[in-house]
Amino acid sequence: MLAILSVFAMIALDQLVKYWTITVVKPAISIPVIQNVFHFTYVENRGAAFSILQGRKLFFVIITAVVLLMILYVFRKGLIVHAAGKWALLMVAGGAIGNLIDRILRGFVVDVFDFCLIHFPVFNVADIFVVCGGFLFVFYILFQHPSSEKTDDN
Repeated sequence: MLAILSVFAMIALDQLVKYWTITVVKPAISIPVIQNVFHFTYVENRGAAFSILQGRKLFFVIITAVVLLMILYVFRKGLIVHAAGKWALLMVAGGAIGNLIDRILRGFVVDVFDFCLIHFPVFNVADIFVVCGGFLFVFYILFQHPSSEKTDDN
């Protein structure tokens, strides 16, 4: 139950920030927080990370559905045993669903966080969940998953 509530909380946070972005930032286009370093900037992303594969909405909807089904399968089968692995997949699921909602309802993903000092692509809360969850999952696989535990052959 906590897992489901956590995913809903991630989705809600993402959608609230996107709503704020559409209602407050979009009319201004960009709002500097620290001039030329960090801005809130309204961007309609019709692609994936770094705006690759622009206009492939159906492709992204299918890929997201497959990823979510794989996560559900992994949880149903009990393949993840430690909290880090479970939280990693929940974060990926929450972020994936947040961006999926945008793709289905708007036809694009709303991005807002703009680190203009380093010219990094504009991103959103869902992207943060997906990336952090992905890194946490790699950590889990490398260091915590039972298959990664070293066995003593002596």
